[in-house]
Amino acid sequence: MEVRYTADQVRYEMMSTQELRASFMLENLFKKGKINLVYTDADRAIIGGAIPVKGELKLEATKKEMAASFFAQRREVGVINVGKSGEIVVDGKSYKLSNRDGLYIGRGSKKISFKSKDPKNPAHFYIQSYPAHKDYPTTLIKMADANQVHLGSPEQANERIIYQYIHENGVKSCQLVLGFTQLASGCVWNTMPAHTHQRRTEVYMYFDLAKDDVVIHLMGRPEASRHLVMRNEQAVISPSWSLHAGSGTKNYAFIWGMGGENQEFTDMDAIAMKDLL
Repeated sequence: MEVRYTADQVRYEMMSTQELRASFMLENLFKKGKINLVYTDADRAIIGGAIPVKGELKLEATKKEMAASFFAQRREVGVINVGKSGEIVVDGKSYKLSNRDGLYIGRGSKKISFKSKDPKNPAHFYIQSYPAHKDYPTTLIKMADANQVHLGSPEQANERIIYQYIHENGVKSCQLVLGFTQLASGCVWNTMPAHTHQRRTEVYMYFDLAKDDVVIHLMGRPEASRHLVMRNEQAVISPSWSLHAGSGTKNYAFIWGMGGENQEFTDMDAIAMKDLL
């Protein structure tokens, strides 16, 4: 497990592009036959990707970083599959996930493993985890059952559907909030005007981008914004002080996951367009 310490709101202004990427971006989450995990100091989130191709991949604790007997001993876990059909087995119970289905795994779950239905066309499991103080039941979330929020317009190039999976009015959790956003054809802005979450850290994981497509992800303080060039299945950590917005070369999708002080989806601090520099 990699440990990542993100730069603060003063130091990031002096960083080169490569230093910004090394601090905030997760460029190689998904590798065939592996689970890659990153532990960040931002709200103690663990972010990961798993592509099982031969048998199962086990989600296990690391003694140095987690000091736990098993991964979910003191944590809850959210998963969304952005690949082909797969299966997650939690303490002997099997959950089958098609593309864009999700799973909430409650604190205290001892054995967690990932499988692909067809190793030649594997599942791609995105993982996001936070510390938990209470047990909630492990719950499968089908995309068709997610709460949908329609936002934006074609005129503003930001028409999109927000699919809410784990949230205060849906599948229950301690602090994890998780879902994904799909932009309509011809729309490229994932949110604008931009905003911050003073009380939460947010992680974006962009997916369904073609090989030569990119998203220009905006970050930083409103009066000193920076950008990162994101490609398919790459993630970015957005600390509470940093704005987050982005525009792509064509429409795309992204998973958003949050953890922190509350679970209110609308708890955000909008940034006026005149204040964005």
